[in-house]
Amino acid sequence: MGPPRSKKRRPTFRRLLKTSDVKLENKLKNRQMKQQNVAKKQRKEQKKLRQAVKDAAIRTPRPLETYRKRPEEEEDEEFLESLPTDMMEDEDLQQMTSMARQASFITRDLSSCGPVHSGKKRSSAVVPSYEKVPRKMARTEEKEVIHLLPIKDKTGVIPQSIERVIKQPSEEEEEEEEEAANEPEEFEDEGEPESAAALTAEQREQLRVHKINEKKLHIAGLGSAIISNPYSNIKRVKELRGMLMESDPCVAVTVRKLVMVSLMEIFKDITPSYRIRPLTPEEKAAKVKKETQQLREFEEGLVSQFKFYLEDLEQTIKDWKQQKKKRSQAVGFQSYRGLAEVTVRCLCELLLALPHFNFHNNIIVILVPLMNDQDKKVSGMCCDAFRKLFQQDKVGGASLATVRVISGLVKSLNYNVRPEVLKTFMSLRIKEVEMKKDIEATAPKKKFMNNKEKKKNLSRMQRKWKKAEEKLEKELLEAEASESKEKKIKLHTETLNIVFLVYFRILKKAQKSVLLPAVLEGLANFAHLINLEFFDDLLNVLQSLIQSGDLTNRECLHCIQTVFTILSGQGDVLNIDPLNFYSQLYKMLPRLHAGAPNDDIIIVLQCLDAMLTRRKKQVSLQRAMAFVKRLSTLSLHVLPNATVGILAANRATLHAFPKCDFLLDNEVQGSGFYLPELDEPEHCNAQNTALWELHTLRRHFHPVVRRLAVHVCQGAPSEGSAALSVDLSRRSPVELFNAYSVKDMTFNPPVAPPGSKKKDRFVIGAKLLDEELQRRAESVLTVTEETELDFNTTHKHTHH
Repeated sequence: MGPPRSKKRRPTFRRLLKTSDVKLENKLKNRQMKQQNVAKKQRKEQKKLRQAVKDAAIRTPRPLETYRKRPEEEEDEEFLESLPTDMMEDEDLQQMTSMARQASFITRDLSSCGPVHSGKKRSSAVVPSYEKVPRKMARTEEKEVIHLLPIKDKTGVIPQSIERVIKQPSEEEEEEEEEAANEPEEFEDEGEPESAAALTAEQREQLRVHKINEKKLHIAGLGSAIISNPYSNIKRVKELRGMLMESDPCVAVTVRKLVMVSLMEIFKDITPSYRIRPLTPEEKAAKVKKETQQLREFEEGLVSQFKFYLEDLEQTIKDWKQQKKKRSQAVGFQSYRGLAEVTVRCLCELLLALPHFNFHNNIIVILVPLMNDQDKKVSGMCCDAFRKLFQQDKVGGASLATVRVISGLVKSLNYNVRPEVLKTFMSLRIKEVEMKKDIEATAPKKKFMNNKEKKKNLSRMQRKWKKAEEKLEKELLEAEASESKEKKIKLHTETLNIVFLVYFRILKKAQKSVLLPAVLEGLANFAHLINLEFFDDLLNVLQSLIQSGDLTNRECLHCIQTVFTILSGQGDVLNIDPLNFYSQLYKMLPRLHAGAPNDDIIIVLQCLDAMLTRRKKQVSLQRAMAFVKRLSTLSLHVLPNATVGILAANRATLHAFPKCDFLLDNEVQGSGFYLPELDEPEHCNAQNTALWELHTLRRHFHPVVRRLAVHVCQGAPSEGSAALSVDLSRRSPVELFNAYSVKDMTFNPPVAPPGSKKKDRFVIGAKLLDEELQRRAESVLTVTEETELDFNTTHKHTHH
């Protein structure tokens, strides 16, 4: 019988066709990896063997075993030594000695005839290490099998394949590569201090510039590769992030700053416009397409690298705050501040650019404490970033998270924070969304038909089409990117509750805090959204603050503005006459002259609009005339743009109270005299005076002031020669105040240049009207020789 038949059959052509490309590729990769591992092991063994041979050549051979010679052996040795060596030729003697030397690889005394293994157990520890190294094996060439197209003949299909020898680097090449890799490290370790000490300052600076340029090119190459194909090169982000640990003291600070900014721009560019959630175990176990798997790997790598990047930035800020010196002393204490500023700028950019992405709340938690930092630059950057975030946040989720963290910060620090932290609340977009809600609440909502209506009004075919149409509309509504209005209103309501909670805590517990102006300004801004349940308590608190006398003019104005904003909004149903607040504003007006801040006039104009124009049915004529008279007096003592705003406010009051035109007449209405020093508008007898200030303002240097003064003097007519132009009549007092602002210390509008008046000069060639005079002039101009003056002759006058 022949040899036993192998159970392993040769793969048929059909089986080869069924094998997928991915499987063949994986098999080829596995085979190559095995070959590489085998070659790597052989190279290591050969390296050890070469080292052992080198050590053996240096050391002197020692016998492994020593024997005590017996008397018979000593006699044999004496006999052998007594033999004449003259009988041996020189060549034989040299060959014998060389063979004796070459026998040292077993390190045994050849002259002894004792047993070889008699004392092996006792002296086994004496064996050198190189004896345990395996002998050098002959390297077999590794071959790679390449499958070719099969051949078909009469017998059947014959698979074809060829073998290709894989070239491996020789031993000499490997040694050279290892030496080249080890040499630079040794030279760098030994030569750096000597070279740094030997270089001059200019050479060191040139070397530093050269290193920075190399790092810049490396960073640019990695960044361009990542941006060009982020799905394949997401792993290069880790390499770029590793440069944040730059240890070279010469370029460490600059390189870290460049890497921070580069990674920030890369993440802004490659981050998707949705939030990445972790995969469930069922999703991980399910089989997906190759493109889907690549997308999953990209998202997973992006989230992990983004997280590590944020951790590095946070650690940099902590090192700066705690003044820790880490990372091999590569960064000095003086450089921490610059690194921290760049870090904060990167975090602020990510806060604004990626509000939808993962770890956005972590960025908020890092930046909110820095809003109260002692460094004004860092604090300013953080406050500006959150203002912009509030302004561009349309949904309200990011604003709610930020307001929560700020509320916790204010409470934890016992209200000892900077006012700029609370002033960021002024940028919230809550007022705008609430106005949109009222408009959309009145719009009719589309309703889908129920089953009864369908059966009653539609046929069977129409019901079928209606069902498909409603299904499609529901899918479109679900796929719509815009958030639901109910969710927005819910988020904004919760945000506003937290803001008012912060404000009310400060009003209750820290009335003398530096935060009070920001609180009063915020209350005035959001007063129309305050619940009426809190209005009574809030009114009492504000009144006590004004009467205490500890507030500045601006803070008092904010209190008054808050009260009247509530009364003109939801509080119009309340039957309250805030006479004390009218008296406080009337008393405060003379203090708002040109020596005081000019911006306070804006609040005055807003208060007058809420107090007089909107509440004209609740205000008496005496009170309105008193305010008109005192405002006219104030217009003489303020800057031009404030004068324009005050005159526009008086114009609006004259339109709201037509009987105020008594002040434009010199006749006295009623009994008594006008008492300008009295601070009660109801009892100052303003009807017995006149607006003489308007005649002074008619000669004002500002053209708009002159125009408005003439207009008000004529009774503020809407038609005729004294009527205002459209651009002035349609603007509110606050808009006119801002339009003619003098913040730049320039005339607004600019003063026209004076007209050019050309003086009449005598020009040669022109003729005079008098012929005699023309002739004399020509005779004088044509004289070429100087005539001598005779002082002896007397001039005789001829009298006609």
